[in-house]
Amino acid sequence: MTATLRLAWLFARRGAADRSTVVLPIVAFSVVTALLLIVAGGAQAFFSWTDETAFLYQALAVVALALLVVPLVALGGSAARLSARRRDDRLATLRLLGATPGLVTALTVIESTVLALAGAVVGTVVFVAVAPAVGLIPFRGEPLGAAVQLPPAALAVGVVGIGALAAVSAFVGLRRVVLSPLGVRTKQEAPRLHWARLLIGVAVVAVAFAALSALQLAGGVVVILTILALGFGGTIAVLNLVGPWLLRVVAARQSRRARTARRLIAARTVLESPKAAWRQVSGVAMTSFMAVFAGVGVALLGAMGQDEESAQLLADIRTGIVITVVASFLMVACSAGVNQAAAVLDRRDLYVSLDRLGMPREELEAARTRAIMSPLRVTTVTAALTAAVVVFPLAGASLIVAPLSLAVIAGCLLAGVLLVRLALLATRPVLNRVLADPAPSL
Repeated sequence: MTATLRLAWLFARRGAADRSTVVLPIVAFSVVTALLLIVAGGAQAFFSWTDETAFLYQALAVVALALLVVPLVALGGSAARLSARRRDDRLATLRLLGATPGLVTALTVIESTVLALAGAVVGTVVFVAVAPAVGLIPFRGEPLGAAVQLPPAALAVGVVGIGALAAVSAFVGLRRVVLSPLGVRTKQEAPRLHWARLLIGVAVVAVAFAALSALQLAGGVVVILTILALGFGGTIAVLNLVGPWLLRVVAARQSRRARTARRLIAARTVLESPKAAWRQVSGVAMTSFMAVFAGVGVALLGAMGQDEESAQLLADIRTGIVITVVASFLMVACSAGVNQAAAVLDRRDLYVSLDRLGMPREELEAARTRAIMSPLRVTTVTAALTAAVVVFPLAGASLIVAPLSLAVIAGCLLAGVLLVRLALLATRPVLNRVLADPAPSL
C-alpha cells in the first residue's frame, strides 16, 4: 500500500506541470458540491413545514430537485472523467510494463478521489459562506432563514458522497484499460453504443408519461411525491443514456455527407467519442428540459387569477422558477467550460497533428466549433421535446404552446447556447497553449 501511495504521489507531481488537469476537476466538483448543498438546504426548509399548504410547496420542491440533482450528479461523474484519455494512456502503459490490475485501479481511484474531495471541501466552504444569503430568499411572506443551514453531519456526508461518486466513476472507466491496455495505448478501440439505448429511453419516457397521467388517482402524499421525483428525475437520467447514441447516429450521417474539411473533422471528432461529445453539451440538454417547465410555470402564472388569496402562491412560484433557472445556468456554464477545456487536452494529439500538417488556425477553430454546435442543436431540440411529452399530462397543450411559455423556453434555450459559445471562446487560450507546447506531461 505504501508503494502504491508513493507512486500515486509521483504521478501527481509529474502531472502538476499541466495544471489544467488538476484545476478543472476541482472546479467542477466545487460547483457540484456547492449547488447540491444549496438545493438540499432549500429542500430541508420546505420539508420542515407541516401546515395545510406545505404539500404544494413540497411537491414543487421535488420537481426542482429532480430537475437539478440528476444533472448535477451527472456533471460530477463527468468531472471524474476529465482528461480520461491521457490518464488511460498512462495507465495502459503501466499495464504493458507489467503493473497489476489492482495497482492500476488503486492509482486511478486515489487520483480521482483526492481531486474530488478537494473540490468537495471547497464547495462546502462556498455553501457555508453563501447559506446566509440563501436564507434571505422569501417564501410564504418571510425569509427561509436558518432552516437552509445543514448540520455538520450532513456536510460531511455530502463530501464523502462526492468522493464516492468520483471513485465509482473512475473504477467503472478503468474496465477497458485493464482488459485491453494495448488497444487503449494505440487508440484502436472504437466506442460502441447499442441501439438498445433508444428503446430504454422510449420505454422510460412512456412510463413517466403514464405515471404522471395517473397522478390524480394516486393516494397518499408520499406516493405522489415519489411519482413526481421518479417521473422527472428518471426522464432526465435517461437523456444521458440516449444522448450519446443519438449524437453518434447524426455524426455518422454527417461524416458520410461531408464536403469540406471542417465538416469531416467535426463529424469524426464526435464519432471518436460520442460520450465525450455528449458531456460537452449535456448541460444544455438539462437546461432545455428545465426550460419547458419554467415556461409552463410562467404561463400558469399568467393564467391564474391575481386575487389576494393566490398572490402569495404566485410570488413563491415565480421565485422558485428564477432560482431553478439561475442554478441551471450555473451548471451549464460550469459544464460547458470545464468539459470543453478538457476536450482540448484530451484531443491534444489531433490538434497538434492538424496544426503541424499546415491546417490554418481559423479552419481548426471552425472544425472545433462545429464539433460542439452541431451536437448542441440536436441536443436542445431532443431535450425540449422530451420535456414537453413528460409535462403534457400535468399542463396540457394550451400551457405548453402559450406565448409566454414559448418565449421563456426560447429565451432559456438561447441563453444556454450562448453560454456554450462563450465557453468555446474562453477555451481558445487552452488550445493555443497546447499547440505552443504539444508535448504532454505524463
